[in-house]
Amino acid sequence: MKKLKVAIIGAGQIAQVSHIPNYQSFHEEIEIMGISDTNLQTAKKVAEQFSIPMYFHNHIDMLEKVKPDLVSVCVPNRFHCQITCDALERGCNVLCEKPPAITVEEAEKMNAAAKEHHVLLSFGFHFRHSSEVAFLKDKIMNGDFGDIYSARVQWNRRRGIPGWGNFTNKEMQGGGPLIDIGVHMLDLAAYLMDYPDMDYVCATAHEKIGKRKGVGLMGDWNPDKFSVEDSLFGYIKFKNAASINLETSFALNMKEKDIRNVQLFGDKLGATVFPLETFGEDGNQLTNISYPFPVTEDLHYKSIANFVNACLGKESLIVTSEQAVYIQRLICALYESAETGKPVIM
Repeated sequence: MKKLKVAIIGAGQIAQVSHIPNYQSFHEEIEIMGISDTNLQTAKKVAEQFSIPMYFHNHIDMLEKVKPDLVSVCVPNRFHCQITCDALERGCNVLCEKPPAITVEEAEKMNAAAKEHHVLLSFGFHFRHSSEVAFLKDKIMNGDFGDIYSARVQWNRRRGIPGWGNFTNKEMQGGGPLIDIGVHMLDLAAYLMDYPDMDYVCATAHEKIGKRKGVGLMGDWNPDKFSVEDSLFGYIKFKNAASINLETSFALNMKEKDIRNVQLFGDKLGATVFPLETFGEDGNQLTNISYPFPVTEDLHYKSIANFVNACLGKESLIVTSEQAVYIQRLICALYESAETGKPVIM
């Protein structure tokens, strides 16, 4: 069987830690043929480290020479749309890191390009691939939860401002914790609630801690270059009267170092995702049930594996480009409401 050719755009940490080694585990079916980065020396170093035959300074040159079947886009958010569309327009299937983009228009453009060129487009919402989420999705589809009318979404860090990369640069990333970490839990809630029609969104965002020096649990950050929110709190109402309460932060004065979870509330059953527990009643008593799942799952691997297998025609994508547009709408509406101080009617 002829191997599918893979190209990596962006040679940073996520490419080195996740994409490259996980693609290489499919050595009988695919082969990484090229990597590009605006820093040619970084591309060269990573190519040599992982035995990738070719490296490039320009991703267009790589796409034209390698002619890959699969492309991973591992660059700052600002460049997701253009680079992804460059690959899609050349007939490549693309896995782009989350978030989809910075604006709704960009996400829609990427989705349209994938449809026009009849190729696959997915995004790195790797938490969607956990065993807990698959188990819950089945129970929800079977009607065990009844009507899910509310959810609580959290990813809060006490002092988790990244001290590296572009995570505190609004121009490059589009925002802070919402678009970086909170979006993962928001994506899970929307997926489990089956993407109800949006009604309105309201939010507040704060820059209370990031603009001054402080104790960092993820490296030191430069407060003078901190241009994103350090926390955001939002409320999303859907047309079916369901709602989501959202909390996300890089820095928040709380006890725990990190809180990451999704809680669902249905009229038959409720649940927390991490760890997976359900809450309901049976006859004359209340029930709390814990479900032990492996804590060592490599969700980045499972995300790559789903993309590869979808490209091989073995399974369907778990994260689709249409779903990504939905999530991008929520992200942008939350930021718009926080900036204007007014609800955003969807």
